[in-house]
Amino acid sequence: MRYRRGWALRDCSFRLPAGRICGLVGPNGAGKTTLLGTATHVLEPTEGDLRVFGAAPGSTEAVRRTAFLAQEKPLFRRFTVAETLRLGRELNPGSWDQRAAENIVRAGNVPLNARIGTLSGGQRTRVAFALAFGKRPDLLLLDEPMSDLDPLVRHELMATLMAEAAEHGTTVLMSSHMLAELESVCDYLVVIASGGVRLAGGVDELREAHTLVTGVRDGEGTPKDLAHHTVVESRPSGRQYTALLRPDGPIGGPWETDTPNLEELLLAYLRTPEAPPLITPSAQVPGQAHGIRAVAA
Repeated sequence: MRYRRGWALRDCSFRLPAGRICGLVGPNGAGKTTLLGTATHVLEPTEGDLRVFGAAPGSTEAVRRTAFLAQEKPLFRRFTVAETLRLGRELNPGSWDQRAAENIVRAGNVPLNARIGTLSGGQRTRVAFALAFGKRPDLLLLDEPMSDLDPLVRHELMATLMAEAAEHGTTVLMSSHMLAELESVCDYLVVIASGGVRLAGGVDELREAHTLVTGVRDGEGTPKDLAHHTVVESRPSGRQYTALLRPDGPIGGPWETDTPNLEELLLAYLRTPEAPPLITPSAQVPGQAHGIRAVAA
């Protein structure tokens, strides 16, 4: 996707297997919203190709199976909550689950007769979630859906998201800056920066592909014991040396080693955009070419 100022997404190829809960992470301006907009046919790509369960975005098949919750959560402010849920039912006659939508609303003690414009931010977000889940989508796309909520409401809605997705096998692609929360929710990860994919794959698989090393070094630069490994990020402080590696064989020398947690892994790649990307086999597109490829398959 190219805008007047330049490329927002380029060579952004990955595959998200169905049934996974995936965190979409990247700095502001990395292309996350552009990717979600392309997947929902809000935007047309400049070049390249994208498929949702094998269908083109905007096709009857893709629209039927996909729900999108934008960051601004656009709702009709003069509608009541009940009227908003009726709108969802009328627009999705073949798949709408009224009971599920009402349960999400009632769990937050949101009155069905209240107008959307009178609700708090957390209540409006809950109604927006009810619309998205009431459709019973196979793929749920979320663009920073909880960024404006307090921690308690975020925790409650995240639990609702997890329960609904687990019960119905929903594939979720969720853009978020809340790295600590992603670790307890997501089993898959896509990191984009400067319009390209930096990391993609299962969370456990990505963590186990890296090693956090700590120790004392002699001299400057990368210690010779570590030079043949791929150094994603190094943080020397005097003689103390800490680095995140993608090991190429055993790590020799007097180094303490550990598996990084998700936040350590993400921050290292976000701080070091020049680090070589890692796209695991499950996230690779068969016969991939340049351009945007499958979001769910």
